[in-house]
Amino acid sequence: VPGSSAHGVRSHAVSTSSELCSFHHRRLTTNCSLSFHHSEHPKIWLPRTLRQTYIRKVGDTVNLLIPFQGKPKPRATWTHDGYALDASRVSVRNGEQDSILFIREAQRADSGRYQLSVQLGELEATATIDILVIERPGPPQSIKLVDVWGSNATLEWTPPQDTGNAALLGYTVQKADTKSGLWFTVLERYHHTSFTVSDLIVGNSYSFRVFAENQCGLSETAPITADLAHIQKAATISKTEGFAQRDFSEAPKFTQPLADCTTVTGYDTQLFCCVRASPKPKIIWLKNKMDIQGNPKYRALSHLGICSLEIRKPGPFDRGIYTCKAVNPLGEASVDCRVDVKGECRMHPLSPQLKNSEPSHKPAWSQAWLAPLAGALGTVIIRMYLGRRFNYPTSYLSPNIIL
Repeated sequence: VPGSSAHGVRSHAVSTSSELCSFHHRRLTTNCSLSFHHSEHPKIWLPRTLRQTYIRKVGDTVNLLIPFQGKPKPRATWTHDGYALDASRVSVRNGEQDSILFIREAQRADSGRYQLSVQLGELEATATIDILVIERPGPPQSIKLVDVWGSNATLEWTPPQDTGNAALLGYTVQKADTKSGLWFTVLERYHHTSFTVSDLIVGNSYSFRVFAENQCGLSETAPITADLAHIQKAATISKTEGFAQRDFSEAPKFTQPLADCTTVTGYDTQLFCCVRASPKPKIIWLKNKMDIQGNPKYRALSHLGICSLEIRKPGPFDRGIYTCKAVNPLGEASVDCRVDVKGECRMHPLSPQLKNSEPSHKPAWSQAWLAPLAGALGTVIIRMYLGRRFNYPTSYLSPNIIL
């Protein structure tokens, strides 16, 4: 305290806004209150995503939260391209430590530079945000078919009048033939305004269309060429002078004969042979010199000179000589093969023990013809009647026979 000589200072209480001190000097006691004010300079913390152009599509919502600092509470204001915000389109909410900019449905007119200013007395901090609102571009202009030659067609067009408030990424060219009417993409993001479409199909007629593309997507419509590109067939010139015409007619001739085969009862079998002839010959299949065309048990096929006959589930009666005959106006030819089918009737001798078995009135024969039964494997039932029935023990018989 000015004018006093203090021998000691003792602090009794401390607060954020003031400090209360008491001074004691002999008989003099003086109380005083000292105030210390804390303040922060204004500063804006701009998010990293807003340090470059902030791009939104037409109709999207814009909601930006910008934190800042400053004590006491600073005053925050926004401007758009240097002018005050349009309150009918943009809403602002300022808090203690942040400010929010909100646009419910962005339009292209909302694009531009937005500046946030935070003021605290004579101190000020500013941050700038660039917002770009984009939409699809308009269609290219004046597309036309310039030239058609061979299987190629050249197109030209001009850029769209409206780029959608964004740079064009290129053009997409499509083609469609008049037969199907379906559109197919030829190329994408092409940066020039003329292009030659190649590898068109001879004999077809084509239409073409071009889309413009930006960051928002392809244009909603595309102009179509007014003229069709007709891909003509090249004229062929036949030069026969000096060349002798050759007659390729030929009588049938088998280049691969039929092969003899042995098959098993019940298993499908196929016969193959190859024939060469011009004009195409008629193929006839025979079994033991009898025509089997139309018989459902057989299936005959002929393709590119390869002839085949399928015998479905052959049995003992399908054995024999099979013939394939080829006939055309210039002659005929035939090939044969033998087909054998296993599984026919066999003779099984009875067990030798039957000769010594009882009763003594045994049959005069010692062998029996056993016919295979469909669906039975190795089991045959035999009943013998010679005036009376003879019952022999099964141990006397062959293992495959049951009386």
